[in-house]
Amino acid sequence: MDFKLNNDAIEFRNEVREFLDDQLTEDLRRASRLTVGTYTDMSACNRWYKILAEKGWIAPGWPKEYGGTGWDDMQRHIFGFECFKAGAPLLFNMGVRHIGPVMMAHGTQEQRDFYLPRIISGEDIWCQGYSEPTAGSDLAALKLRAERRGDEYILNGTKMWTTGAHFAQRIFCLVRTSDEGKKQAGITFLVMAMDTPGITIQPILTLNALHEFNQVFFDDVRVPVANRVGEENDGWRVAKVLMQFARSNNINMAWVREALQRVRDAAEIESDGLQGRLVGDPDFSNKLSSTEIKLMGVETLELRLLSEMSGDNNPGAMSSLLKSKASELIQEVSELMLEAVAWYGFPFQMEALDPFTEAEFVGPEYALPAVCLYLNQRSTTIASGSSEIQRDVLAKRVLGL
Repeated sequence: MDFKLNNDAIEFRNEVREFLDDQLTEDLRRASRLTVGTYTDMSACNRWYKILAEKGWIAPGWPKEYGGTGWDDMQRHIFGFECFKAGAPLLFNMGVRHIGPVMMAHGTQEQRDFYLPRIISGEDIWCQGYSEPTAGSDLAALKLRAERRGDEYILNGTKMWTTGAHFAQRIFCLVRTSDEGKKQAGITFLVMAMDTPGITIQPILTLNALHEFNQVFFDDVRVPVANRVGEENDGWRVAKVLMQFARSNNINMAWVREALQRVRDAAEIESDGLQGRLVGDPDFSNKLSSTEIKLMGVETLELRLLSEMSGDNNPGAMSSLLKSKASELIQEVSELMLEAVAWYGFPFQMEALDPFTEAEFVGPEYALPAVCLYLNQRSTTIASGSSEIQRDVLAKRVLGL
């Protein structure tokens, strides 16, 4: 495989860089630097979303006919890489990255005509209703019941760890419509508005005191059959394809490389306790080098996956390998940053993490998000399928165990 950029790719990269230099204001970059969760401060997210939408770049993976860019896989990779490198806000964009492609592949024409333009414009923010209290990594064990009565489904049950449910306008859900046969065979894919009567939301605070997650309750919630995506009891097939691509698309190693560079920059400033700089400490320097070697390996894996997808191949088990290794590496980098900032990590300064306030804080700015980010990223080896589940996938599909 040849990973070198051709002239067209280099010209495109330069166009992206010029756009980012022009449009990314310092307050947006600061909001990105202070990100301690899965997405940047929502006010910054909304501003950046509108900027990208006005440019026509909000949906890099969509075809032009639906309002996307029509970019190929290499262009999408370059765009994502340059955004992370430039310090663009991390968007909360389940509409663009998840439900939009599902609608294109499995939705009716009426569904595509209604939902897709609202996603592109940012009018609708979507959240994902997958996990449940007894169905996390084993998603097929879900129990949210959807009983069909005429032209409606009546939903009763709950969804857990629903990111963004407290500000989303719509949700896409996997629901149980049958108990016959294998548990995967009785699942259906539904979409609905979050203000549908019977839906209530209960906040879940994370270890770092952020409100990103929620538990969503469904009590006799009526959803029209017309809101079903795909056929009844065929939702697992829809979700399975989505999850494979989501696992590969949700991680861009450029973000990890920039995070590691911030660790190195901090180590150039922080003391080693012996009148030198931490970066010169043999033990810490060895850790940095070891982590960078691992990162280079995962970056190569990412490019291999990109090559597979460029050939219209399903990423399959390779996406599980990337997700597993990348999520573990993300945790390793956050641990290094915490070690680098040392005692500056002790103060828990949540108010100062608001990028649009002038709250005073202790220590350098790069130390501000260190603890919160460390705590948040304990979940990377669980979210979107735990590392244990990814290894099970690899064992079955690659090793034939």
